[in-house]
Amino acid sequence: MPLISHTPAWKSLEQHWTEIAGWRMRDLFDEDPGRSARFSLEECGIYLDYSKNLVTDETMRRLLALAQAADLSFWGDSLLRGEKVNNTEGRAVLHMALRNLGRRNYQVDGVDVMPGIRSVLSRMRAFSDDVRDGRWLGHTGQRISDIVSIGIGGSSLGPKMVCEALRPYQSADLRVHFVSNVDGAQLVQTLAVLDPATTLFVIASKTFTTQETITNAQSARAWCLDGLHDDAAIARHFVAVSTNREAVIEFGIDPHNMFEFWDWVGGRYSVWSAIGLPIALAVGMTRFEELLTGALEMDEHFVEAPPERNMPVILALLGIWYNNFGGAGTQAVIPYDQNLQYLPAYLQQVDMESNGKRVTRDGVAVDYQTGPVIWGQPGTDAQHSFFQLIHQGTRLIPTDFILPLRSHHPIDGHHDKLVANCFAQAQALMRGRTEAEARAELEAANIPPETIDKLVPHRTFPGNRPSNMLLIEQLTPRVLGALIALYEHKVFVQGVIWGVDSFDQWGVELGKQLAAHILADFRETACSPGVDSSTATLIRRYHMAMSEE
Repeated sequence: MPLISHTPAWKSLEQHWTEIAGWRMRDLFDEDPGRSARFSLEECGIYLDYSKNLVTDETMRRLLALAQAADLSFWGDSLLRGEKVNNTEGRAVLHMALRNLGRRNYQVDGVDVMPGIRSVLSRMRAFSDDVRDGRWLGHTGQRISDIVSIGIGGSSLGPKMVCEALRPYQSADLRVHFVSNVDGAQLVQTLAVLDPATTLFVIASKTFTTQETITNAQSARAWCLDGLHDDAAIARHFVAVSTNREAVIEFGIDPHNMFEFWDWVGGRYSVWSAIGLPIALAVGMTRFEELLTGALEMDEHFVEAPPERNMPVILALLGIWYNNFGGAGTQAVIPYDQNLQYLPAYLQQVDMESNGKRVTRDGVAVDYQTGPVIWGQPGTDAQHSFFQLIHQGTRLIPTDFILPLRSHHPIDGHHDKLVANCFAQAQALMRGRTEAEARAELEAANIPPETIDKLVPHRTFPGNRPSNMLLIEQLTPRVLGALIALYEHKVFVQGVIWGVDSFDQWGVELGKQLAAHILADFRETACSPGVDSSTATLIRRYHMAMSEE
């Protein structure tokens, strides 16, 4: 298949950007009072206003033609049919099946996957209910007070993000902690305030061989035994989310307390599977299923809605518009909700691990940009950190604002100020401030004319900085599920258009392989043959530092 950049649809968009790049969004609003209504849609509890983008009806028509040229409908159908769309690993990609709750038929190699999914969900409910209700007791007969989830990447980021987002739904008598970094500081500092007799560990690793996860798990096991002095305690204080039964048993975990998932569940798409067990423990299985329901509703919208009214498709096309035609290499995600503080980091993995690719599915090098750099932090902190760059810097940085209209913590006056700031930032990015407006404002303040001349360039904002506003009524499990699924599908659509395999991650695997070789060199007096001089020097310096301890 030819590169998408060689298609007439792509060439048409290149020409269109040159035609409208100099237009002003504030003029588009002034000329069209109905612009906001036309460039907005509402689905699954999310209201998307994308009117503050440098687009017209003609822009959207051409972008939709690009999606058609990439055969988006074919790839969407292939995903649903359980075909091996992850072609470099020969795997189906069925994270949508995990939140299906019975509406669709999903198969892999002709086998219905839904009975297995329902079985795991049922076991998750029974186990999480037992822990939350105090029926599951630790080795000494005490009730569990703390859950420590040990994983890395998708086995940690998703559950951590969701648990923090749903913190208002958690009870104070069952706390959830996450350890992912192999840096011992994270594990030591987490365990320092915990009691082995009341702590339950969830070890999440598909193969049960992931270096960072198993290293942390072994140290946690030693900590537990140091406090409880009985190998039999492991069975009451450790459960596993894995597919490697033998390794789980060898660790000391009762195989009845192993929760299965499948190789067609990619790590960054696994929060809906048994990887989400910490979520069920934190907020209860009913609310976990509400999370699944919200994602299911977004799945149905993505599958059924026409492209021009399809929220994931619209977001994906806007991202491509700026990335490939406007030269924007990054995308900011700014949630105006403190409980969504880990959402930007979560989306970094979903997006950058999926579409950070330089060749197509066919192995052909692309001649265009693929996945953007995703970054952000909650507002209003972001306003006092990097928004200066977005407003007046030299880079074009499209921004997604995510805002709940109602707070779980309605302290008098706080939410009004939060919402006002969010709306104002989006407005300021779009409108900017002209030189004439800056001058008039300074004159109204009776600033001396010679000072005005010096200040005007600094007080002028170019505007025309694009943003999307995603409003939700309140951050609930259901709407959070829809929000996560929205971004998953956006990433998939962009991967289809760029022609890349969004579901492998060979770049991650290379670093793991080299780390294993370097770790082996730590045990030798000399480095392995072929090690470059820089790495060899770094290894020697580490040897010297360790020998001085």
